[in-house]
Amino acid sequence: MIVATRDRPALLADALGSVARQSAAPLEVRVADDGDTPATAAVADAALLEVTVIPVAARRIGAARNAAARDARGALLAFLDDDDRWLPDHLAPLAAAFADADVELAFRDAAVIRERIAAGGARTELARRVIARDWEDGLMRTDDYLPPSGWMVRRTLFERLGGFDPAFRYSEDWDFLLRAARVTRPRRVPGVTVEVRMREQGHASQASDPERQACLDRLAARHGLSPIAPKTFWDVAAIAGREVAS
Repeated sequence: MIVATRDRPALLADALGSVARQSAAPLEVRVADDGDTPATAAVADAALLEVTVIPVAARRIGAARNAAARDARGALLAFLDDDDRWLPDHLAPLAAAFADADVELAFRDAAVIRERIAAGGARTELARRVIARDWEDGLMRTDDYLPPSGWMVRRTLFERLGGFDPAFRYSEDWDFLLRAARVTRPRRVPGVTVEVRMREQGHASQASDPERQACLDRLAARHGLSPIAPKTFWDVAAIAGREVAS
């Protein structure tokens, strides 16, 4: 499985802890370290079967994930962002879906959580929305509602598509899904096992700079979409999901 991180050691340690608690351990964990502060300290405490840190200088999460995936040994690739978490039964049912040879990309349901982090590192949940729906071509043309932390991809498909397009600083995951959907139909594995955790700052979907819009314009041109305005993933969860009590 692949984790991309950049200068967030406490959040990375929490993400890796959620991997360590899986009911079925991954074959290996490959951490793409795209920051200035080495991730080795966060990794040292992770009670995992095998962890490899790959230093990169990509400054783009898609390129960082590609670098970590390049020498991965497994036939299946799962992804986890460094500020997200998995629940303990995330990986096993997801991997089981690939017993069907027609499945090339599968995903789990997600809880999108607004949180506050105290000075000591404690994470407090403020609000939650749940996205639990099958692949919908029409909705995916307006809103990317499937976070990478919920995916598993057959390595052969990942390589056939050339991984994430490193030209995208933003929306590289949306572009990958739309390219994948041209050759396969993503399979939902029901069950909320992913926590996408958002704070006031630090989530890519909160960006509003010109490059974000340029990436959305490039995405629309490549895939024949209507013009896209930036949204946060919290906003997307309001469209594609439902609010639940914290």
